[in-house]
Amino acid sequence: MIVLPVSDKQANKDFLDVARYIYKDDKNWICPLDQDIEQIFDPLKNPFFNHGKCFRWILKDDAGNLTGRIAAFINDKKAHQYEQPTGGIGFFECINDSDAAFKLFDTAKSWLVENGMQAMDGPINFGENDSFWGLLVEGFTPPSYGMNYNPAYYHDFFKAYGFEKVYEQITNHLAVRKPFPERFTKIANWVANKPGYTFEHFSKKNAEKYVSDLMEIYNDAWLDFENFVPIKKETLEESFKKMETIMDEKLIWFAYLNGEPASFVVIIPDANQMIKGFNGKLGLIEKLKFVYKRWVGVNRMRAIVMGTKKAYQKHGLESALFIKLKEYVLPMNQYDELELSWVGDFNDKMLSIHQATGATFGKRHLTMRKIFN
Repeated sequence: MIVLPVSDKQANKDFLDVARYIYKDDKNWICPLDQDIEQIFDPLKNPFFNHGKCFRWILKDDAGNLTGRIAAFINDKKAHQYEQPTGGIGFFECINDSDAAFKLFDTAKSWLVENGMQAMDGPINFGENDSFWGLLVEGFTPPSYGMNYNPAYYHDFFKAYGFEKVYEQITNHLAVRKPFPERFTKIANWVANKPGYTFEHFSKKNAEKYVSDLMEIYNDAWLDFENFVPIKKETLEESFKKMETIMDEKLIWFAYLNGEPASFVVIIPDANQMIKGFNGKLGLIEKLKFVYKRWVGVNRMRAIVMGTKKAYQKHGLESALFIKLKEYVLPMNQYDELELSWVGDFNDKMLSIHQATGATFGKRHLTMRKIFN
């Protein structure tokens, strides 16, 4: 076996092709767009390069066949918040061979050690945790856009190498046409009609305002969580720019109390239903197919992130936002399912909201850590 750095166009192509080889017979896998992967490793397009660095490798067998890949990251804003300076690994793919997997893990570990790290989390992304984050261990069904999918045997590799679970990431599914539980609806309608509360959906014309409002809510809502790093406006602007081609403005809602931003939910149509069969490519033919599929519409949505300021977390605003969403969605007679993804097992409040909506279990991912010693 030989490990090669991704340092030229051919190696970059090989890095992308590894996944196509691993999943060639897996009917559940939907190939992410090559351009989405490439943007993560492009310093001109990924703002995380402003405070971090990464490196990638591919693995070939003695005959020169592609057998695996891995990337290693260091986010300087988070690396030193732990007991041990901690980097990360991600975009791991490998044939069902523990020697090959360990070769990739060893390579990433060596690079991280050389750069001052004493532990590594994985599989994670060199970016926000709303995409390409976590090891799938339960719920091996077709993934929604941005959600990690992997063979079940990867979990054995991670455990055998010494990775241990840091937290679970729970994804729940909500049947859109099924009425909300009576108590949930009662609270939602009561909140929606209270004096001083107003609700607005996102507008591209006023994108700067809503991005600022989201940042204000998010950074307040998550402040008390361990190792939280405030999100920057430029990061949010980049995220909304990426969503623009699939965005439906009326699936992104904000709640205000006397004009103050208080709560939000960001939902997008599931682009994986639009890019299925593209095999990661987005040439002219694929673009035309994408436009057609976008026009016809998909039947699944994905809730990327929700947040409520601490002062308003017991006001039932999330319930009201779901009611506002449903008022728009149901008459369309298009969507069947809303994927509520993903919520850490440490976030009891959000999991309680999922339960209150009547959502059912969908998937379980793990964020794992290997401490070097």
